[in-house]
Amino acid sequence: MTDPVLVADPRPVECKVCAGPSLLFGVVDFHKSCIEAQGRRLALSGYPIYYRRCRNCGFAFTTAFDAWDTNTFRRHIYNEEYVTVDPDYAEVRPSGNAKLVAGSFPEARASISILDYGGGEGLFAARLREQGFTATTFDPFSGFNQTPEGKFDLVTSFEVMEHVPSPKSTVATMVSLLKEPGAILFSTLVQPAEFETIGLNWWYASPRNGHISLYSTQALARLFSPHGMKVASFSPDLHIACAQVPPFAAHLRIPR
Repeated sequence: MTDPVLVADPRPVECKVCAGPSLLFGVVDFHKSCIEAQGRRLALSGYPIYYRRCRNCGFAFTTAFDAWDTNTFRRHIYNEEYVTVDPDYAEVRPSGNAKLVAGSFPEARASISILDYGGGEGLFAARLREQGFTATTFDPFSGFNQTPEGKFDLVTSFEVMEHVPSPKSTVATMVSLLKEPGAILFSTLVQPAEFETIGLNWWYASPRNGHISLYSTQALARLFSPHGMKVASFSPDLHIACAQVPPFAAHLRIPR
């Protein structure tokens, strides 16, 4: 592997969320992965990945992959070995997420259209269609790589935001695919309260998994606010963004 940036400029760069000053925050080996939380560890790759953190909104990110194209990501991260560091991505997670969404909107199965943004090989959408929902998939790293036409009542995006090198453009694309009123239901684990202390020892800070963008609650709010949308969190890893709560989601107990 020769693509990651091996030398990091110590000077601050603009935050990808709020343009605030972002200093170097820490460095990990490229092979740091989420399976370390289970006591397993990949052999060191020898490639340092530097992360920065914004002084204003707390967003932590690396610029090491900013110049990568889709094929480079497929070659070095989303390759045949990816299942080793994320064994749940192929079936367990999409099936579980489909069950969550179907159970959350049972009365809307015949009336809403759903786009799963970053939906991999499409299993999540397929599981929803089996239950009577209208659902489709978009993912630039899979066979569903054509941006869909039309707009959708609900855009879902599970475990995607931490993978994107350009969060502002990703959110803008999702919003452009959303009907009014509509909602974006997404998951990404926000930084723990002790993140300043534990830094990149946090298990979720794992470049081999493609976790290159690590959000604070404030960073998520700033990402969606230019679109007139507010973010509410059901848990540290499950969130909803909308300008106004659409009728099909009115029954949800959305945190204020």
